[in-house]
Amino acid sequence: MTVIGDYHIHTNFCPHGSNDLMEQYIKKALSLNLKEITFTEHAPLPVGFVDPTPNHDSAMSWNDLEEYIQTINHLKQLYQKKLKINLGFEVDYIEGYEKQTKAFLDQYGEHIDDAILSVHMLQTPNKEYVCIDYSREMFGNIIDTFGSVDSIYEKYYQTIEKAIQCNLGKYKPKRLGHLTLIEKFHLIYPAKNNYNEKMDEILMQIEAKHMELDLNSAGLFKEDCREIYPNISIINKAIKRNIPLVPGSDSHASNGLTKGFDQFPNTIPLSEPTYLD
Repeated sequence: MTVIGDYHIHTNFCPHGSNDLMEQYIKKALSLNLKEITFTEHAPLPVGFVDPTPNHDSAMSWNDLEEYIQTINHLKQLYQKKLKINLGFEVDYIEGYEKQTKAFLDQYGEHIDDAILSVHMLQTPNKEYVCIDYSREMFGNIIDTFGSVDSIYEKYYQTIEKAIQCNLGKYKPKRLGHLTLIEKFHLIYPAKNNYNEKMDEILMQIEAKHMELDLNSAGLFKEDCREIYPNISIINKAIKRNIPLVPGSDSHASNGLTKGFDQFPNTIPLSEPTYLD
């Protein structure tokens, strides 16, 4: 399998990541003979949204936004003959904050080459918010809040559908991040039901909206998951629908670039992103 690029990469601007500088990621990419990378730092959370994680460290600070953009643009010029560097974000879809998210994309979209739309936050039955992938312990608390594992899965996939369908303007990301992130703790908190029919509906919507999927290797290294996001069954269904699969390591340190790509089946056709206009 020939890997051209890694299109889901975090940086030192991520408060829950490493201190590796972007240039370290670039040098690692060059050592791997990559032709292209996308920096997809967690976009600042919407104005007015309170990060539900204990350390409030889910996303980059609004105060760092301009420096993030300037740094990548500088590195683009510095390495333009060696590596294609895309400026991107991993944008959270948060139910109830669509207007604020669209406002961010409208304001900064002209700087964006490539981006990911992900669901990390769910609205609870009492209209509060939780982060589904923070920790095993927090997921256990979320089960108590929702009443069952399956209730969380149902809410997650409902939220994914809203992310696919919502109007976030001309700069809406074209790629859905780690579609089965809800399965991060499935080995310890398994769902009772299967979601095959729901996934078929979701893939149909993705195909209709001409979106692509983040083929995310990070789940392979999560002790309670041990699978690609999405899993092989869903990958095969996506291939049949000609949904592009864009490889991403979700790396939060430079030595994580392309980690796990060698575990992708050779039958998976890897795609480059659909770049934002």
